[in-house]
Amino acid sequence: MGTKAFRWQKTDGGPADSVEAAKNASSTEKLTDQVMQNPQVLAALQERLDNVSHTPSSYIETRPLGLPKAVKRRINALKQLQVRCAHIEAKFYEEVHDLERKYAALYQPLFDKRREFITGDVEPTDAESAWHSENEEDDKLAGDMKNKVVIAEKEAATMEELNPKGIPEFWFTIFRNVDMLSELVQEYDEPILKHLQDIKVKFSDPGQPMFHFEPNDYFTNPVLTKTYKMKSEPDKADPFSFEGPEIVDCDGCTIDWKKGKNVTVKTIKKKQKHKGRGTVRTITKQVPNESFFNFFSPLKASGDGESLDEDSEFTLASDFEIGHFFRERIVPRAVLYFTGEAIEDDDNFEEGEEGEEEELEGDEEGEDEDDADVNPKKEPIQPAECKQQ
Repeated sequence: MGTKAFRWQKTDGGPADSVEAAKNASSTEKLTDQVMQNPQVLAALQERLDNVSHTPSSYIETRPLGLPKAVKRRINALKQLQVRCAHIEAKFYEEVHDLERKYAALYQPLFDKRREFITGDVEPTDAESAWHSENEEDDKLAGDMKNKVVIAEKEAATMEELNPKGIPEFWFTIFRNVDMLSELVQEYDEPILKHLQDIKVKFSDPGQPMFHFEPNDYFTNPVLTKTYKMKSEPDKADPFSFEGPEIVDCDGCTIDWKKGKNVTVKTIKKKQKHKGRGTVRTITKQVPNESFFNFFSPLKASGDGESLDEDSEFTLASDFEIGHFFRERIVPRAVLYFTGEAIEDDDNFEEGEEGEEEELEGDEEGEDEDDADVNPKKEPIQPAECKQQ
């Protein structure tokens, strides 16, 4: 086939030139075959073809005369239906919000009792503190250790340091256990967080996480709040982008720091030289400092139509994610994050996803081309409104 292709090649030289051209063509053909046998090259070419074949306008571009007018009208009608679907979906989320608020009233008495147990204001009864393990070995061990525990409790009752009030450092331990939160906490934040007594998420419009602190040496606020503003209706300019409620902005609160206790700023010394006299003076100034408590002084989403830079968008998205995590995970399941059980569940879930993905990839190797494009749909987690009390 290669010889036939070059048979029609026009040359100005004699037989020697024809022979040389044929040799060059043969070498080129061999090199091409070698390149095309490279899996990485084939994968790159396939990706290029996939991108071309799946561009939004490829269906139209393949038609020189464009779409018939009647087809365009029908597509526009479908878009009208899609917009109506988006508004119905928004109404669905409004009713979900009302249902959440209804059940929040049922949760709150339990959360209030949780706080009383944590702070030690109330001691649980024997019935409230009874917990039967489903693990037989744990039950057996509990039976074997029963007498020792009774003796230990009697000894602890006579020693105040071994019989603390409530559950010390409950919320601070959660901060240390959860990677997303521990990354925000600096060493100088830790003594402050040990005074944290409760975290509530107030169901309102907008939603408001509330951090309750006992009296401490750092600030006078009994409660620090963070307000998240939600959007739960389609954008008029881009209704097809609607995927449910989303956090669009947030506000913090002013922390009334006691003198010299503000961990969100640090004091630095800087030398200045007078241009005329040449004398040098040392000045002190305060600059921002990394701290978890910057969480209460969030970056504002741009409301003047100007877009944020990439770093600011990332910071804002991270802030929204943390607020959503408090609302969806930390507050409802606090004790399990304290013990670490919820973290194990999260890790097992992630491992299960990866295992499933590997298994699916293995199955795809033997599938037909039509089946190879089928991927399981993974629904993204949408930030729900922080509004629980």
